[in-house]
Amino acid sequence: MTTTSAAETMGFGPLRITFDDRVLRPRPWTAAQSTWAAEVLTSAPAGPVLELCAGAGQIGLLAVLGSTRPLVCVDLDPVACAFARHNAEQAGIADRVQVREGPMDDVLRDSERFAVVVADPPWVRRAEVGRYPEDPVLAIDGGADGMEVAWTCVDVARRHLTPGGTVVLQLGTVEQVDALRDRLGEDDLAVTEVRRCERGVLIRLDLT
Repeated sequence: MTTTSAAETMGFGPLRITFDDRVLRPRPWTAAQSTWAAEVLTSAPAGPVLELCAGAGQIGLLAVLGSTRPLVCVDLDPVACAFARHNAEQAGIADRVQVREGPMDDVLRDSERFAVVVADPPWVRRAEVGRYPEDPVLAIDGGADGMEVAWTCVDVARRHLTPGGTVVLQLGTVEQVDALRDRLGEDDLAVTEVRRCERGVLIRLDLT
């Protein structure tokens, strides 16, 4: 692949992930999201894995590394998609990884179903993105309340989950988890577990 910025490579679990300053730098703690998704996969229904807001692809790639499941990575940013393809090749699993560029609700076919959805949406409030000048705005801007992209991820996941499927979602704060619970209400996609991590919150949602 070709880059216009200085590319870096870092370890992410056993993977070597390449990226540059045009995409969000992989956060080592988010390997916990991959590990949780991999655990879920051991008892999940048959079917592929979907990663939304994939960035350089590290979370989804690590989640499926120990399985034989196909992975579909989706991101709006063409630079991120190029890195995700490169990183799938470097991981030796490019033959079962598709990377799709575009809005997540446009690049999936209505008939597609996934056993597990992994999502790391931007969750910073738009008014606060200036606090993180090292991060690309597209990768962290979660809209006015920080939840705009997360809502889209949840809606897309609901439409494309296999019955009995699971979402492993990353958010920033417990307050955002509360907002998620309130919005879902009695929905058939329900929060079943929450794990606080070093710099964020991981949420499991199951489709009943």
